Amino acid sequence: MNDNPSCAKCPVLVTGGAGYIGSHAVLALLDAGWQVAVIDNLSTGFRFAVPDHVPLYEGDIEDAALLARIFDEQGIGAVMHFAGSIIVPESVENPLKYYHNNTAKSRALLEAAVNGGVKHFIFSSTAATYGIPKVSPVSEDSPKQPINPYGMSKLMTEIMLADTARAHPLNYCALRYFNVAGADPRARSGQSTAGATHLIKVAVEAALGKRSSVSVFGTDYDTPDGTGVRDYIHVSDLADAHVLALEELIRRPGQSLTMNCGYGRGFSVLEVLDAVDRVTNRKIERFMGPRRAGDPDSLISDNRRIRETLPWVPKHADLDQIVTHALAWERKLTEIRGEA
Repeated sequence: MNDNPSCAKCPVLVTGGAGYIGSHAVLALLDAGWQVAVIDNLSTGFRFAVPDHVPLYEGDIEDAALLARIFDEQGIGAVMHFAGSIIVPESVENPLKYYHNNTAKSRALLEAAVNGGVKHFIFSSTAATYGIPKVSPVSEDSPKQPINPYGMSKLMTEIMLADTARAHPLNYCALRYFNVAGADPRARSGQSTAGATHLIKVAVEAALGKRSSVSVFGTDYDTPDGTGVRDYIHVSDLADAHVLALEELIRRPGQSLTMNCGYGRGFSVLEVLDAVDRVTNRKIERFMGPRRAGDPDSLISDNRRIRETLPWVPKHADLDQIVTHALAWERKLTEIRGEA
């Protein structure tokens, strides 16, 4: 049990640290001089994504005995929580899976953190908590009206965090992500999930011949070129925001935070595909299809709060750079897996 009230550079437990965003958070913490441990059940994560010198506990975040052992063995003072399920259509088809993995398991983790004397909790939330916003850019104070179980499962966890912070000596930061993309600039990690649905991941796979084409869902949106506009944030900039948020929680132990993570500007689907064409110097085949249910015309973050609260200065806010890093990782992933 960690009784250090200040928790300055205390060991951090990263849940889901073998996954896409979690593995980048591990790298950002290590780069900033933090001690890190990871818990991941490896259902969607990869052992190779965790550096060899980082303790990796293969297990589930609802295993109270395992968590108690980790907190004790590692002297954990803070948790960064990424573990969960993230596929929106699947959440509609199987809502109970999402309320179990994302909400019930988060409750178990939160209880273990309180019992283990953890003082600070960073939560991987989502812009899906806003549903289909009437106004874009979207601020943190915009109405929270999720339209799918994924968004609702994350919002329910935010509510649990707020209630727990009022009752216990724990503060938290909920970071609401917009569209995360790219890979570590040094190609130490990246999006490795087979069959991923992220547009830039899909597009670079197509550019390398791993897919035959890219489907464009909807060409009649109220946007300049008719395709949906999204706010793409480089995963390493996002990971840096987590480290800075943790430092802020430690500086202000009585204060909790909720902040959007995005660049405050968007690109359309066709603009993203054009960027991949530019970077790869080849033309991806595109198939124009109908809209998907629940996709807003435009979803862009109002990121003033994070810029005013944290000394966060994005280093990779360039679409071609995001694509370049994603492409480099995709090529490395081919080598890791020994693919032809």
